[in-house]
Amino acid sequence: IPVAQYGSSNSGRMKTVYRVGLGHRYGRRMQTIAGIHYNFSIPELLWPILGHRDQDAVTDAYFGLIRNFRRHVWLLVYLFGASPALCSSFVEGRKHQLDNLDDCTLYLPYATSLRMGDLGYQSSAQESLSICYNQLDTYIGTLKHAILDAHPDYERIGVKVDGEYRQLSAGLLQIENEFYSTIRPKRVARRGETALTALAHGGVEYIEVRCIDINPFQPLGIDSEQIHFLDAFLVWCLLGDSPCGNDDDNAEGKRNLRAVVNEGRRPGLTLTRQGKTVSMQAWAEQILAEITPIAQLLDRAHGSDLHAHSLVQQRAKLADAARTPSAAVLVKLREQKIAWHEFALAQSQQHAAYFRQRPLTPVQLTPFVDMAERSLAGQAELERANPLAFDDYLASYFDQYRAL
Repeated sequence: IPVAQYGSSNSGRMKTVYRVGLGHRYGRRMQTIAGIHYNFSIPELLWPILGHRDQDAVTDAYFGLIRNFRRHVWLLVYLFGASPALCSSFVEGRKHQLDNLDDCTLYLPYATSLRMGDLGYQSSAQESLSICYNQLDTYIGTLKHAILDAHPDYERIGVKVDGEYRQLSAGLLQIENEFYSTIRPKRVARRGETALTALAHGGVEYIEVRCIDINPFQPLGIDSEQIHFLDAFLVWCLLGDSPCGNDDDNAEGKRNLRAVVNEGRRPGLTLTRQGKTVSMQAWAEQILAEITPIAQLLDRAHGSDLHAHSLVQQRAKLADAARTPSAAVLVKLREQKIAWHEFALAQSQQHAAYFRQRPLTPVQLTPFVDMAERSLAGQAELERANPLAFDDYLASYFDQYRAL
């Protein structure tokens, strides 16, 4: 699996070295994993109506959304998880607790999204990481220490060996991107600026949802029905009470997520809510009931019924787990008696044919050609103007974390 190359500029080299580091830390096979990052923000004109009149208040509101999201992310994994099986070659030489579906395919019978579990971008190092989402300062403080504090396992890899970089640093995280959270607070950073520096200076601008599997039955990997539900769900997370969390809350959220990842479609599955056992089904139905008026309000604003229709579809998945994407994948494998890699290739070829049958018109294509040309010209300009040696550029970059 080749490491992506981003050119000879310092920022380009940094992107490549980061990925080289991921290979050393997690193994190169891990770079076959892909998911959807879903960016979401509230319109600026809405914040004053919600009572948030400055950037600090907006940032606090986004962190409230994040805390609620983390408490309830298991629902999205149940509804939209689409990776209940994998090719056995992916875990060759690794310990696992998966069952054999056939000679080439491993799975768990009630799994939803193995990508989001222990087989994905997880490590014992990150298991020990407890990031605080109560406010911006605590988030930045806990995350920057994970970046700056060396981790013994990664020190043994080495940073620069025989003149070649093996990773950006020996920190528990090389940079913020390596923190594999289900959701992140974000702000567009200036060139050369760290993500945490951008947040510290400007506050939260949007959030990035990172738990969404690519749906193998959709050419784009996601459809409008799912998008309408995600929007309603995220508005619900924003508007609901969201008390500050602690380590116990974080641990409970992780347990619930792991349970749904591995056994989400198991009949009678229970989770824990504030330390008490609760039926996953009953909890999910309660959430959907609370989202209903929000979906209705969004539909009224847009003059449609798409949000309400999406809720109907999600309720159907609760009533019958066979309607979930994860169940559909296993049905396909069993009915066609094919291995996972055969299924994945067939779906890829089908989607490729879908788009080839729908070529862009010259009018549609021109803006993309122009954008590509501007991007390449910008890259060339950046490479001509490298003012610093890469070692110095990297040192300056990490100094930003120390200054926070």
